[in-house]
Amino acid sequence: MSQSRFSVNTTAVKPQQRSRTPLVLIFLLSLAPVVAAVLVYFNPDWRPAGSVAYGTLVNPQRPIPSVTALPLQTLDGKSFDLASLKGKWVLVTTDGGACPDECARKLFILRNSHASQGKEVERIARIWFITDDAQIPEKVLDAYKGTIMVRVKPDFAAKYLLADDTAVTDPAQVAKYMWIIDPLGNLILQYPEDSDPVKIRDEITKLLKNSRIG
Repeated sequence: MSQSRFSVNTTAVKPQQRSRTPLVLIFLLSLAPVVAAVLVYFNPDWRPAGSVAYGTLVNPQRPIPSVTALPLQTLDGKSFDLASLKGKWVLVTTDGGACPDECARKLFILRNSHASQGKEVERIARIWFITDDAQIPEKVLDAYKGTIMVRVKPDFAAKYLLADDTAVTDPAQVAKYMWIIDPLGNLILQYPEDSDPVKIRDEITKLLKNSRIG
């Protein structure tokens, strides 16, 4: 009689053991993406080509300066605080007021990248730092309505937008790039003036799609 009870108990344990196997497998599968993400994070060469930013990551990210560190003035002479744009993705370009072809191209890229975002356009603002007192051509004012236009001394702009050593040696370098500021107010990406407009547009689309802020 005791042997019979022993055999019954043994058969009762085996299904219980088997029932744990799917749970263990599910647990391991749930860990796999986390482990993979950690491995890829610490091994950038393993990342798929499409996952790498087209722009140059600003490292370390730079927060928006105070109004004294970055004094900006609107075209009608009023003070402008860049921090007022926090909460939006901000597309930035810099150039002189006469706006030669290179300047117009940057404004065009940022305007079209913004306009192409469909229902997400309200999440974006764009700003042009004008680094002199030159008069802006009417055709530029008309073509790029919606761009916030503010005047700033080139050395102030360069200290914020470029590395400090570059800013000191040649503030004019600031006109050779475009940037993105994230909704938290961090300068995060830089693009050269000859960048591919389609790739910039697509990168902005990815930022908006994957971001839970702004």
